[in-house]
Amino acid sequence: MTKEEIKEVLPHREPMLLVDEMEIDDNHVAHAKYHVNGDEFFLQGHFPGEPVVPGVILCEIMAQSCALLMKDDLAGHLPLYTGINNVRFKSSVLPGDTAIIEAQLTGHKANIYICQAKLTVGDRLCVRGELSFALVPDNRKNK
Repeated sequence: MTKEEIKEVLPHREPMLLVDEMEIDDNHVAHAKYHVNGDEFFLQGHFPGEPVVPGVILCEIMAQSCALLMKDDLAGHLPLYTGINNVRFKSSVLPGDTAIIEAQLTGHKANIYICQAKLTVGDRLCVRGELSFALVPDNRKNK
């Protein structure tokens, strides 16, 4: 999926749309990418002179990649976090890096979805964890 195709599925928009491209393989694993340009709003004060992508943003990048696994169920819904479990940060993500995300749906009951995800840069594991979501009705007036 291109960024424009992703926008047809995810409710996120710039500057919070944090997936540039994505595909799902035959094993139902999402493979997504986000290119850190260096001019993102979250790098402006984190940290001056030595910018590092904040951990919460890394979790959001993984979450958006996970949400794309639910694309068939997302119409008319918003994916909201219900949990972030066993997240471990292993290495920093810096301007110029391309974050590679692998995400897999590991559980689904009613409107709750559970995914395992990891984010790497090259051969470096940067963060991994379990993310869970509830799909709730999208009641926004200006979609």
